Amino acid sequence: MEHRRLGSSGLKVSVLSFGSWVSFGPQLDVGKARDCIEAAHEAGVNFFDNAEAYAGGESERIMGEAIAQLGWARETYVVSTKVFWGLTEGVNTRNTLNRKYLMHSVDGSLQRFGLDFVDLLFCHRPDPETPIEETVWAMSDIIDQGKALYWGTSEWSADEIRTAWAIADKYHLRKPVMEQPQYNILERKRVEREYARLYEDIGLGLTTWSPLASGLLSGKYLNGIPEGSRATLPGYGWLRDMLIDEGRNAKVKALAQIAEELDCTLSQLSLAWCAKNPHVSTVITGASCVEQVQENMAALEVMPQLSDDVMARIKQAAR
Repeated sequence: MEHRRLGSSGLKVSVLSFGSWVSFGPQLDVGKARDCIEAAHEAGVNFFDNAEAYAGGESERIMGEAIAQLGWARETYVVSTKVFWGLTEGVNTRNTLNRKYLMHSVDGSLQRFGLDFVDLLFCHRPDPETPIEETVWAMSDIIDQGKALYWGTSEWSADEIRTAWAIADKYHLRKPVMEQPQYNILERKRVEREYARLYEDIGLGLTTWSPLASGLLSGKYLNGIPEGSRATLPGYGWLRDMLIDEGRNAKVKALAQIAEELDCTLSQLSLAWCAKNPHVSTVITGASCVEQVQENMAALEVMPQLSDDVMARIKQAAR
């Protein structure tokens, strides 16, 4: 397993990591989650991603209990959470990054995890109603209080990230270190174009999500929506139109042919493609069983096969 620095920070994370979105709670209980986490760890994964909103907080509880059962030394793994959506109804507890919410939310996450601190804390979405300066001060204070070690953003625009960084620089506060954007073969504009100047200018690191485009790039939706897939889960119906889109699936078929020629699965090709980008610190993978974890980790063996010619063919297939 290759380990990369998280942007310009000194923290190193495994180039493939393991996340809990969708699976923890709706699909996996503590026992099955523990098995998947252990399989990822055995493959060299040291970063485990989560969020307050996943399964209404249950995902954090499951991950925390699973890791506790495994008995790992705290310094050997990196765990994250993300805050914004909130878990309770109220004017200061939903869809906000104001100081009051942030201070409460991190305490709630730590309680559910059973941890004294998280390594990475993300602002899960931008909040247009809260001044960025207020959010930056609060996130910096959370780090100073020892409740998180690094902070960053998720799905913020380049301008918003740069503004947050400049405010922190001006007032000598803790700067945002990382961004968590969607990035896959079919979704590349933000990472490759919008953020292009931020990697060198502010040392931005990326912990990218949805490398398989919510499962589309696994190829399992080429013949419709299979039973038990995430598109059949309560609350995920919004995925259906994207997953059965004829144009997107035509691209998936072309990509599947390239994977076949490389003697790998389409999932492995897609993960390896994301990790090939040197600006990506880590690619967050997901799985609902140990076998999927093991298949995903085998993407590491595909990376050396991604020559300039193969990368050009992938780009052409995804147009």
